[in-house]
Amino acid sequence: MIFFTKQEGELKEQEIVELLKRENEEFMKLTEEHKDLENILEEFDRKRYLTSEEEIERKRIQKQKLLKKDRMAELIRNYKKSHSKN
Repeated sequence: MIFFTKQEGELKEQEIVELLKRENEEFMKLTEEHKDLENILEEFDRKRYLTSEEEIERKRIQKQKLLKKDRMAELIRNYKKSHSKN
């Protein structure tokens, strides 16, 4: 994760994440879902071999997880834009 220095009241990336986790219902839900998908992927990774169906399911879950991460990044960017000092 990229962090930038605090200047003129700017928040660090992690501080924005923590703020959004508390104050933005969509971000909170995405974070929980992302973590759940990560746990499912870890279960697949613990298996020695995956069936064809399991491999397809693993790829589907990876895509879902990435979509959630992309949306969280978008929410962070939107927060930064709306709170930047111009």
